[in-house]
Amino acid sequence: MENIKVGIWGFGAMGSGMAKMLLKKKGVEIVGVCDRHDTRVNKSIFEVLNVEKGDSPEVKITPEIDDVINMKPDIALVATDSFTRKTFPKLKLLLENKINIISTAEEMAYPKAQDPELAKELNEIAKANGVSVLGTGINPGLIMDLLVVCLTGCMTEVEHIEAERVNSLSPFGEAVMEEQGVGITVEEFEKGVEDGSLAGHVGFAESIKMIGDAIGWNVEKLDQQMKPIVTSIDRKSPYGFAKAGNVAGVNMTGQGYVDGEVKIDMKHPQQIEPEMEGTHTGDYIRIKGTPEVNMSIKPEVEGGLGTIAMCVNMIPHVINAPAGLKTMIDLPVPRAIMGDMRDLIRK
Repeated sequence: MENIKVGIWGFGAMGSGMAKMLLKKKGVEIVGVCDRHDTRVNKSIFEVLNVEKGDSPEVKITPEIDDVINMKPDIALVATDSFTRKTFPKLKLLLENKINIISTAEEMAYPKAQDPELAKELNEIAKANGVSVLGTGINPGLIMDLLVVCLTGCMTEVEHIEAERVNSLSPFGEAVMEEQGVGITVEEFEKGVEDGSLAGHVGFAESIKMIGDAIGWNVEKLDQQMKPIVTSIDRKSPYGFAKAGNVAGVNMTGQGYVDGEVKIDMKHPQQIEPEMEGTHTGDYIRIKGTPEVNMSIKPEVEGGLGTIAMCVNMIPHVINAPAGLKTMIDLPVPRAIMGDMRDLIRK
């Protein structure tokens, strides 16, 4: 069997990280990369990644996605946007060229939560072309939704769910820095919240609806709040900078209502270099019911590496899936793939 052929659209922090991981895996090869950043266009991926080429075939970064499509990848990893509507034209193009997709767009983790019509259209396009599309990552995709769903499997009754993720934004790229307001003033942050130009964490609606649908709760209302995390010292990460007095991140909270009551609580403070001011990261799930379930992971599962791994490790499951739009509750549970990836392909 030939190697699984992978195309990558977007070669920033996440796309390049996926490439590094893929280069270490068996039974898979990168056949094309599309990115339009001036510092990367027309360069070898090995030069950009600063890794030895070895016996791997040469891959030059192209600004034209048609160049990647012409390589006929079995699957494309799309790491360009956070929102379903913004990434939709890219996904549509790939699906119509009969290419399976894994997207890092947070809203794509459960697109029907906020845009059911667009989700329906994606499902129809994928089915018409015999391929599948999945949105995933560390969060949404695993920590605050799929893992929660898995933990309810040992319960006879569920009364209330709280998921909390205290994490570092430092591994993420420029797009995430902008979404979280890293580096802007408090006044700019408050204006961005008011006019809707500041996204903050993208994914509460998706995580809450995924959990609700998975366990049979009809979530009829969603609320979300955003507060700035202001730094008292200068902080610098690979893709972000916040000087003292400005915003280093955002404290996000959200609630899902079932029958008029808050049944799902989300808490998600995230910032660059949190340890510089004594904040320690961690992931926590607290489920009231029978039996009560409490989970703690300290420090957090690193967001950048976690997202990279989730996307790469889901490759065979998306290729194997029946055609259509998929979510993490539709597919086999994610797991590390330490052997030959081709051994998991069924078709």
